[in-house]
Amino acid sequence: MNPIDERQLHLTRRSLLANSSRVALGGAALASLLKRDGLAAPPSADADQGLPELPHHAPRAKRVIYLFFSGGPSHIDMFDFHPKMREFHGEELPDSIRQGQRLTGMTSGQKSFPCVAPMFQFDKFGEHQTYVSELLPHTAGIVDRISIVKTMHTEAINHDPAITYINTSTQQLGKPSMGAWVGYGLGSPNENFPAYVTMISKGRGQSQALYARLWGSGFLPSQHQGVRFRSGADPVLYLSNPDGIDRDARRRMLDGIARINGEEFERFGDPETEARIAQYEMAFRMQRSVPQLMDLSGETKETLEMYGPDATKPGTFASNCILARRMAEAGVRFVQLFHRGWDQHGNLPKLIRGQCKDVDQPAAALVKDLEQRGLLDDTLVICGGEFGRTIYSQGKLSNDNHGRDHHGRCFSMWFAGGGIRRGYEHGETDDYAYNIVRDGVHIRDLNRTMMHLLGIDAERFTVKHQGLDQSPVGVEPSRVVDEILA
Repeated sequence: MNPIDERQLHLTRRSLLANSSRVALGGAALASLLKRDGLAAPPSADADQGLPELPHHAPRAKRVIYLFFSGGPSHIDMFDFHPKMREFHGEELPDSIRQGQRLTGMTSGQKSFPCVAPMFQFDKFGEHQTYVSELLPHTAGIVDRISIVKTMHTEAINHDPAITYINTSTQQLGKPSMGAWVGYGLGSPNENFPAYVTMISKGRGQSQALYARLWGSGFLPSQHQGVRFRSGADPVLYLSNPDGIDRDARRRMLDGIARINGEEFERFGDPETEARIAQYEMAFRMQRSVPQLMDLSGETKETLEMYGPDATKPGTFASNCILARRMAEAGVRFVQLFHRGWDQHGNLPKLIRGQCKDVDQPAAALVKDLEQRGLLDDTLVICGGEFGRTIYSQGKLSNDNHGRDHHGRCFSMWFAGGGIRRGYEHGETDDYAYNIVRDGVHIRDLNRTMMHLLGIDAERFTVKHQGLDQSPVGVEPSRVVDEILA
């Protein structure tokens, strides 16, 4: 290609203005145009302190630990039991219950929809005699410490839009995750750790893809995106110094880059330049803080036993739960643990048993551990997935090989800790656990309630983007679920 033609291809409006003799005028004009078009990033919050106007009111929780079960856990086999399910096992699901529900591609061709009752024993636990499956004996032991919402609902019926929806309050791509909103608004109490950390453990079943945008910052400054911690020698990619580079050399290099970025920011005022500086500095501090955090050698034998046999196996849900508690102690604002493998379209009885074995003891131990250390009262713990599963069998009805399809009309989640009512069940579904009878809770209500407990009024917490006042709960109606608050 002709060099002149190649140069013209790479000549952007920004570079043209930057290289003109009127840099100041060009930069001001560009900033004005971007602001008018709603394309400029919002003003950057201080990396440590957050926005000065937040919190809006006294918070009930200082931090969030979100246990996210990716794939759609079956509420029918875990929490939402109705004795009449045993009576209509094998019968066709009545049209009056299904109500022409939109089906996924997995069952759209089915001619029959036979109901299949849970294959597991349910017993009542706690002061309020709450039904819990035999799959969750440890969760049954903390039932008086948690609130179970049985009437969560969402319009999404496939995994990616559903997980995007519950994590960002919209099915559209490119919006900030809840953790990014929280970090942007409230900042981080500990300058040695990011405000938002994610970890992923792989379950025993089919694992849906998880994309980095699920913990992304969207249109917020990029330092507020979630930082993924991995198991292994390098928990954070590219954090370690390469061979031949020591810490002093790294410091000198960062100082030089900071000067260059500072000059760039003075010329253009792009908040992403500040974000880049903040990310470099955070990575430098994390080189010392992360290895200490990931080292479980200081945990007592009693603590490790409480979390179960996988507690010392890096990358397991149990190990990640211990790390989440350590992050809470260190001041990390938002920790999200993704556990994959809940998409059980077939062989559900075997697969869900294994999945529950992976998560039951560690999740209950996390609540007890936080309480023992005086952290539960100001830590909001959330546990659940993107939707539930159908009462009808996917494919041929079988006692040991049936599956369940996606179901967004109702599903169960539980909550504990900062500001949450203890020993409470919220909402009611019909005898098929298929439709909500009373007290529905939309996933936007969940996100608004989370923000409320952190001291944030989601309607007042907005950022101008693309001509709209964007908020963590979107533009559709939502409410704080006061019934589950202490």
